[in-house]
Amino acid sequence: MKCPNCNSKDIGKIGSHQFYCWGCFIELTVNGEKMSVYQVEEDGTLSSLDDLFSGEDVAQDFPQIHASS
Repeated sequence: MKCPNCNSKDIGKIGSHQFYCWGCFIELTVNGEKMSVYQVEEDGTLSSLDDLFSGEDVAQDFPQIHASS
């Protein structure tokens, strides 16, 4: 599994459908077949980065998530 943003393999699971990239500090959330990508701000809030990533790009980086949905 690689981060769709920085290609790091240093991905941690932080919830049942949530992942965190230690390489670029983004949070990934899986909801059915849709994955959302968020930047974690200094105050802990999340800013959506979904407009930067297409669904096909993310599906290629996380094939096992989409295959099991």
